[in-house]
Amino acid sequence: MVQTMQVKTQPIPVAHRVGRPPAGHWDFGGEREPLMHRIHAYPAKFPAFITQKAVAYAKERGVTVNRIADVFCGCGTTALEAKRLNTDFWGCDINPVATLITRVKREDYQPHWLKTHATRILHSFDRRRLPRHPSQQDDERLRYWYDFDRIRSLARLKAAIESLPEGKYRDFFLCAFSNILKPTSRWLTKSIKPQVDPDKDAADVRAAFDAQVSFMIKAATQSRHATASKSEIQTGNFLEMDIPKPFADLVITSPPYVTSYEYADLHQLSTLWLGYTDDYRKLRYGTIGSLYHDTDFLQDVKKINQTGNDLVFRLYDVEHRKARATARYFVDMHRTVKQCRKILRPGGMVLFVIGNTEYKGVKVDNAAYLRSCLVQEGFSEVETAQRKVSSKTLTPYRDTLGRFSTDATSRKVYAEEFILTGRNP
Repeated sequence: MVQTMQVKTQPIPVAHRVGRPPAGHWDFGGEREPLMHRIHAYPAKFPAFITQKAVAYAKERGVTVNRIADVFCGCGTTALEAKRLNTDFWGCDINPVATLITRVKREDYQPHWLKTHATRILHSFDRRRLPRHPSQQDDERLRYWYDFDRIRSLARLKAAIESLPEGKYRDFFLCAFSNILKPTSRWLTKSIKPQVDPDKDAADVRAAFDAQVSFMIKAATQSRHATASKSEIQTGNFLEMDIPKPFADLVITSPPYVTSYEYADLHQLSTLWLGYTDDYRKLRYGTIGSLYHDTDFLQDVKKINQTGNDLVFRLYDVEHRKARATARYFVDMHRTVKQCRKILRPGGMVLFVIGNTEYKGVKVDNAAYLRSCLVQEGFSEVETAQRKVSSKTLTPYRDTLGRFSTDATSRKVYAEEFILTGRNP
């Protein structure tokens, strides 16, 4: 039996004591999200308004928010909202595609230069000649997803983009390039796992890029505003990072759900085309929630608390592999909580957005386990609130192919998620 750590908490000054938010507080925002949040497709994005509400929630409780951190920064939702709040930001993600998108969202751009570079890239694309056999044609995985003509076109476009100097403008157009890789391939549209659509009419490379860039320029122009805030974005495994001293006042993050998405698989086209890896499967390892961890199950269950053990062994009776992945996920989530405490300044706050999962009738209560970890690691004022997943893009149904659906007779998933908060004494 795991012993719960006894923690001496420091009371909040009376002037800052406030009650819990009313029911439904975390369900909806008060404004339309900026276009910049939509520049790149990304699975399981959480709504941007949560960052705004989290900052207000922390300030009401006496937290001085000078720097926000997101330890699973994904596609940069928190990063962009921190910029809009003129607040410093630190973020990391193990996925290099994620940190590319985050960097692009966080930057400011001159619309004139975006339009000038876009014109030059397309002009270069139209004139550029490549060898009859580009190097990408030798990649078996790319040949699986693209016909030869599109491989040549994409290689020509990438070379035109890389003629720009290294920096934020090149990153901007590489981000645009990344987001057209699925539409121009045989990838089944909106699928949550890699599947070929044999009937798909893949998009034309030039037209798709032109439309994507036009949208991104409009988004970047809308998001321009003067800010003195700073940002630091790292590509790496947060669990392995050395943290010599605390540097953040508020952590806002949404961890991956256990066994729900294989992010390395979903982003394989971008990681291969952008040269982040020669084998996308290498990026599975170290990713929280992946099925592909090779760990010692018995050692993992010894590291998790009683709440986690109960959940894992209920799942073990149904499927061993899922139980092993869940045990590793719980180990990693506990390590995440420990690392978050290290980066938080005294009095700082952490806010997790997390959902529960279910497999063959076994409910995996991720929120309950995460709450137990927060208490065990000495966080005070630990609270849990429920929010409805009501966005049309997060409809709680999936069809037989795994695509989002509005059909209520389909499989129901993730109709709700949870907001967990805690204070670093």
